[in-house]
Amino acid sequence: MTTLPTWRLTTTLTLLLLLAGCAGRELAVHDPSPGEGLSIERVLILSAAQNALGTPYRFGGNSPSGLDCSGLVEMAYGTAGIPVPRTADDQFRALPSASRARPGDLLFFDIAGRGKASHVGIYRGNGQMIHAPGRGRPVESAPVEIAYWQERFLGAARVAP
Repeated sequence: MTTLPTWRLTTTLTLLLLLAGCAGRELAVHDPSPGEGLSIERVLILSAAQNALGTPYRFGGNSPSGLDCSGLVEMAYGTAGIPVPRTADDQFRALPSASRARPGDLLFFDIAGRGKASHVGIYRGNGQMIHAPGRGRPVESAPVEIAYWQERFLGAARVAP
């Protein structure tokens, strides 16, 4: 049996630790079973988000005339009587985290590469989120399983019962 030189073993372990530190959180979701159902608050949030599909993007917008990502959340949660902070990063820092997103929960992403939440979407169920993607693109539903979102995922938050 051969042994690795100490420097090689140390280098290998260091590289493995660095790579593990670079890995993002896993974007895990949970769709309720048919008998499980959703709270009235979640139904209201998802209905408001669904109704916002096609709304034009507007930086700082939080009304039906134009929405940004955190404005969509503010508007949708407001229909259920649930106040949330205004920006994606404030929402990410202030709201209780969830290990697995359920329909109506929030999904946070670092799309700016600055180590903080710069985008948020509402998990719709069936592997989809509703979000306001950015300038020139209206509110849409998008799959969360694609590599782009998986690589930028920071965490989920659960506010609604």
